[in-house]
Amino acid sequence: MKNNSSLTPFYFHFTLFSDYGAFRYLFFFLCLLLYMFIISANVLIIVTVCLEKSLHQPMYILISSLCINSLYGSAGFFPRFLMDLLSDTHLISRPSCFTQIYVVYTYASYELTLLSAMSYDRYVAICHPLHYHRKMSFRLVRDLLLFAWIYPVVSVGFCLHLTIRLPLCGNKIPRLSCSNWPVVQLSCVDTTMNNIAGLFLTIITIFLPFVFVLYSYLRILIVCRRSSSEFRGKALQTCLPHIVTFVNYCISLFSELSLSRLEVDEIDPFIIVVLSLAFLIIPPTNNPLMYGLSLPQIRTRIVRIYRLSPMFT
Repeated sequence: MKNNSSLTPFYFHFTLFSDYGAFRYLFFFLCLLLYMFIISANVLIIVTVCLEKSLHQPMYILISSLCINSLYGSAGFFPRFLMDLLSDTHLISRPSCFTQIYVVYTYASYELTLLSAMSYDRYVAICHPLHYHRKMSFRLVRDLLLFAWIYPVVSVGFCLHLTIRLPLCGNKIPRLSCSNWPVVQLSCVDTTMNNIAGLFLTIITIFLPFVFVLYSYLRILIVCRRSSSEFRGKALQTCLPHIVTFVNYCISLFSELSLSRLEVDEIDPFIIVVLSLAFLIIPPTNNPLMYGLSLPQIRTRIVRIYRLSPMFT
């Protein structure tokens, strides 16, 4: 490792950016508007849940945690991306690149652990409504949130450690932001350990939560089939935002995973851009829209806050 340390570049170069001329300012303005919307919409949900005591319940605490994660992931991507849109050189230092990888990958993992906790909350609420407050106690919610936040820190940190120790023979990353697998592909040595660790953590972090959510909603579906139409309507009203959010995120994450294993030289750059941005833009935008507009409990409180605010009176 020490003999190869001189080969390791201090800067990485994003090769996916092109010279758009004056259009770069249009792209910058549109992306800035999107980032401002993500910040304001998610903050609005968080503030609403914090201010309204009636929303201090497991379901809404988990929703606000999801919005906090959206702010966290967006902060790890958008500021640097906006700078690159206006820059003529698209270089990022090695420490900054690995920091961005850590933030973006923990964000992606947090999203799955939080969505899994939310599916369990809906399962208990619909399948065991009489025991909901006993099973979904605030102590359990606290423990679920602790696990949801701590596990990604450990798993992503371990995976990133394996990448940092690799000597690299290049510095070109065919992305719009730093990603773990393109950096691993720059390695001068064998990366079998990275591949095994990455595959193992992918199964635990992605596929196990995916199976758990599917199982939870299968149980919910069985209960709904045996219940009245009124019960099914109420169940659908509370579950639909979570279902849409989970499906959107799975599609976005699948796009990122597919891109990591494809030969980027053979793919149209526009497709690479779309697949690269999907899981960084769609979930933070979708989450506040789904939970702010679809759930009447949150929607009515938001309207009340706006009416009581001096700025809108």
